Amino acid sequence: MNAIPVLTIEDVAALDGVLGEFLKKTESDLTVVIDRGGNVISQCGDMEVMDVTVIAALAAGSFAATRELARRIGEVEFNALYHQGNGNHIFMNSVDDETIMITVFGSRTTVGLVRFYSTATAQNVAAVLKLLRRTSHGLSFDAKDISAAPVFVDHP
Repeated sequence: MNAIPVLTIEDVAALDGVLGEFLKKTESDLTVVIDRGGNVISQCGDMEVMDVTVIAALAAGSFAATRELARRIGEVEFNALYHQGNGNHIFMNSVDDETIMITVFGSRTTVGLVRFYSTATAQNVAAVLKLLRRTSHGLSFDAKDISAAPVFVDHP
């Protein structure tokens, strides 16, 4: 897994613009961009009623499990997942090899509309993230950098 990009205010604004436009077009409630480890990179929409951190972690796990299912039937991965509920639904799609986009939506829209616009949005998000990974503002960190293990080590 590559380094998680360090986001400046301008970077967040660029991602928020892409995600905000997607929400407006699809009339979805929430969209979140996460890495494959479940870390939130960007989010846009109504976050008051949902714990975005938990949704991100569970979505990453679901995507990983489905990747293994795909492998078992001879596919590399499924690039999109859809979970249909009674009132709310989740559509997840791959942005790139390291990133997933999660969309939560209700009865105001359809999965077809979400899926249609998510393709172009994922490409736009991927372009922004690719630029961020190249110009990391001189800073970057890996998943090993956020481990709590060194904090709990006994020091003589």
